[in-house]
Amino acid sequence: MRFRQVHLDFHTSEAIPGIGSRFSKEQFQAMLRKGHVDSITIFSKCHHGWAYHPSEANERHPALDFDLLGEMIEAAHEIDVKTPVYISAGLDEKLARRHPEWLFRDKEERTTWAKNFMQPGYHEFCLNTPYLDVLLKQIEEVTLSYDADGIFLDIVGVRKCYCQYCVASLRREGKDPRNEADVQALGEQTYARYTSAVKELVHGIKPDMPIFHNGGHIRRGRRDLAGMNTHLELESLPTGGWGYDHFPLSARYAQTLGMPFLGMTGKFHTSWGEFGGYKHPNALRYETALSIANGARCSIGDQLHPDGLMDEATYELIGQAYREVEEKEPWCKDSVGVADVALLSLEAAGVANISAGQVGFTGISDAGAVRMLLEGKILFDVIDLEADFSAYKVIILPDEVLLGDALSASLKRYVAGGGKVLATGRSGLNVDGSGFGLDFGVKWIGENPYLPDYFRPGFGLNSLGGAAYICYGQGQQVELLDGGTSLGRRENPYFNRDVFTFCSHQHTPSSREDGGPGMAQGSDGIYIAWNMFEDYGTKGSLMLKETVLYALNRLLEGEGTGGGGGGKTLETSLPAQGIVTLQKQPDEGRYINHLLYATPVKRGNGVEIIEDILPVYDTKVTLRLPEEAKAVYLAPQQTAIPFEQQDGTLTYTLDRLECHQMVVIEIAK
Repeated sequence: MRFRQVHLDFHTSEAIPGIGSRFSKEQFQAMLRKGHVDSITIFSKCHHGWAYHPSEANERHPALDFDLLGEMIEAAHEIDVKTPVYISAGLDEKLARRHPEWLFRDKEERTTWAKNFMQPGYHEFCLNTPYLDVLLKQIEEVTLSYDADGIFLDIVGVRKCYCQYCVASLRREGKDPRNEADVQALGEQTYARYTSAVKELVHGIKPDMPIFHNGGHIRRGRRDLAGMNTHLELESLPTGGWGYDHFPLSARYAQTLGMPFLGMTGKFHTSWGEFGGYKHPNALRYETALSIANGARCSIGDQLHPDGLMDEATYELIGQAYREVEEKEPWCKDSVGVADVALLSLEAAGVANISAGQVGFTGISDAGAVRMLLEGKILFDVIDLEADFSAYKVIILPDEVLLGDALSASLKRYVAGGGKVLATGRSGLNVDGSGFGLDFGVKWIGENPYLPDYFRPGFGLNSLGGAAYICYGQGQQVELLDGGTSLGRRENPYFNRDVFTFCSHQHTPSSREDGGPGMAQGSDGIYIAWNMFEDYGTKGSLMLKETVLYALNRLLEGEGTGGGGGGKTLETSLPAQGIVTLQKQPDEGRYINHLLYATPVKRGNGVEIIEDILPVYDTKVTLRLPEEAKAVYLAPQQTAIPFEQQDGTLTYTLDRLECHQMVVIEIAK
């Protein structure tokens, strides 16, 4: 995979004349050079359904009179730019109006994306219909006829479809279309059959051809779905609905899978389909830096004007980011992440429909946890149930992770080997309702009937004084056991807010009475009796973050009941909005410490924007490394910086950080 890719959208209506009329090989090449682009995804077929080349498997766009795809491939290859080819798999509006019986249908017979044919928009196809054969012929034609460097198939995934083809399939197999589990199983089977057919077809022609099936998100915990691709492309446009929480969460999971992957953002002010919208160059500089800091390659979305002329302002913008990425590539290839802590994502654990927002690309609890870990400068991975738990010092079970037999056994092996667990809310409870499956030093009583209630920490917070702090997340009642250590107590309000019992504008104050432990430690780890991460994801209270970071630091340093520890690999003075990662290049014999700093602000209707990037000075970093450092220097500048290393602890100070800086620690191979 190349590091500096552009994903060039080209969804073009048949009502527009002169398609590709201003395309010029020289101008196309000039823009790719200006943008420092080394790979560009170009179109065979768009959402409207048209081909941009002569086709027997499809129909060429009626306003196009030459082979645009072929000329783009030839022009790009002349300057050593790769050309993966895009085929809209799930959408084909031309064909949708001819064969509406092939479309996806929900239980109410509604279509997606557009609700009906009197609204502007597209309609998604079901791949359990004759449409699949049409699509496979289109893929075969491109693979055979063009020197493509990959196949990118869009708008696909597992669907619960109630079209008459799916209903007939279920009944033929003795299944019940009214049974949601049967419908889900057919959706899984349909998607697997589709990806298998594509792989067999493409690799039967070109065995090494990259293939990626895009559904807008890589589902955590579904390694089988990830494995249907040759590589991963993490679509994550912060301004386009994904936000700045999504990519770190997705990337810290993707890197654990051992597959090549890239981060896909966009040049747009908002999202796909926007003409004339541009980010500030600093936003793209930061977003591409965030990709390489997490072990990913980069992709930036653009959209080609129907006349085929590449937009110079766009490639000036992209070039400002990719010029920096190009200089940094040698320190980013074949890297592996270093992590102390693992977050068992709710999505990966199969948790859904717990509360609003817990399902989807990010999820409230997962987002809240990632924010805390990033702001706390904790080196972390996001894991699923198949991960090697022993690779981490602490595993976080956020808010709603109940323990079935398999997970319980895995965690018991993990803590027996010296690992520790941080659990919040209902996490750590057995699915059968019998209480905790691990020793957190407390006994579960039940869900706390008071909501919200209060937590009075038994330790000092970094930024706040001693108080009873409001907790908006659902709490659990627990009782301290012999051998357990209370780290803070619950204080219930006088009463819940009700028509006959309410106080002031919001909620009732604390009764100041001891309501039992709110946070405790046992031999297996620490338990906090609220949905801390969901609360942080919605309210962002400083107390929540500082409480969780206190617990993690306590476990990592081996304080309190049960020992453990081993220490944090990294500590730094970088402010809260900064991000740090630690990557290792084993073949090169070096660590790369990435430091980033930018502050997104919200504009308009909640669009997150990065404009100004202010420098940060005199950032101190301490690393605990098992190897002896030979040299420490800035990359790509290759400027040596002073460092000290004693008893396995290396310390350096970064004089100035502006957006992104890599600090390289050379070690003996």
